Amino acid sequence: MGISMIGIDYNRASVDVRAGFSFTKKNAATAMERLKSEQGVLGCIILSTCNRMEIWASTQEEWQGSLYEFLCREKEKAPADFREYFVQRTGREAVEHLFYLASGLKSQILAEDQILTQVKDALALAREAYCTDNVLEVLFRMAVTAAKRVKTEVSFSRGNISVIHQALDCLENQGFSLRGKTCMVIGNGEMGKLAALALKEAGADVTVTVRQYRSGIVSIPKGCDRINYGDRMEFLPKCDLAVSATASPNYTLTRQLLEEEDIPGHMVLIDLAVPRDIEPSAGTLPNVTLYDIDSFKINTLSPKMQASMDKAGVILAEQQEEFYNWYDGHDLIPRIRDIKKEAVEDLNLRIMKILRKTPMEDADREKLLNAIDTAAAKVVNKMIFGLRDSLEQEAFKNCVEGLEQLYRE
Repeated sequence: MGISMIGIDYNRASVDVRAGFSFTKKNAATAMERLKSEQGVLGCIILSTCNRMEIWASTQEEWQGSLYEFLCREKEKAPADFREYFVQRTGREAVEHLFYLASGLKSQILAEDQILTQVKDALALAREAYCTDNVLEVLFRMAVTAAKRVKTEVSFSRGNISVIHQALDCLENQGFSLRGKTCMVIGNGEMGKLAALALKEAGADVTVTVRQYRSGIVSIPKGCDRINYGDRMEFLPKCDLAVSATASPNYTLTRQLLEEEDIPGHMVLIDLAVPRDIEPSAGTLPNVTLYDIDSFKINTLSPKMQASMDKAGVILAEQQEEFYNWYDGHDLIPRIRDIKKEAVEDLNLRIMKILRKTPMEDADREKLLNAIDTAAAKVVNKMIFGLRDSLEQEAFKNCVEGLEQLYRE
């Protein structure tokens, strides 16, 4: 099976190590184009989120390249320095990983929904860059379908939450109530909006920073106030908590900026960005508590959650089997098309012997032949794919080979 992937995630590497291998959409598209151009690579997809980065490839069986070496060249890293942080999966192991991943069962926050959107977005980006192929298309689509089935049929007691929800739960368990607190969210992207909504639902007064773009209107979550990004430091001393979740390559908050402000009381900072938005040394200031995206891991599962995981595993095993059935037969499709073409031509030759002796206009004869072609193709399709659905894979392959032999004689 010519499917392989390499990945780095929150289980194996810190935020700072992961940041060195993260991709923006633009950089991911460029990297995929370069990888796709390598001999033996049929298609590729890059998935890059706050918690993980993965490169997927569909290759010819004899391909001897290395996804890890390719990545290190892209990121200008020494391969020997980072190999311990990466995992490589191929074939069925890779397929199983993707199905569990898309379902949120490998997420830092178990059964969260964001990863499903991120998997779909990664596939869409690869399509836009003309870098995917039929195998990865079907694999990722089937993984998404499996994830939707899990979310429909399995109840997770902590489902539909995100890192920010987990962060706020942790703060609440420590006695930090958000009701009536003044909070600022730096960044108005997907994660920023999610953070603002979560804070608002917790009863906080929320202000979101926005940048002025030429495109004009910028929407913010309902019930939140807005300020320009450049005014964030002026507003910060009024805050009890600030969340930063941008895609900026630079820090949005630094130790120096915080030292220059007169912060009257204790402040909680939550950095949800990869690479980091908030300079780590800011957390050493006496009146600041800094959390990053790795601060809210769940290390143990309750019996109820484990039971849900087991139920999800049964569903995912069924869905994976569907993919394997498709994969095992996908190389037969061109051969089936050839058989269909041969069968239709065979029928035409036999029909023409009859039609030549049948008085009719040439135009009517042409219409009749076209109708016969269409009907014959449908009958052959129905017969062959009926065999595929009723026979074991090996028996069906033998049938295809027999039909091929028939038309070669």
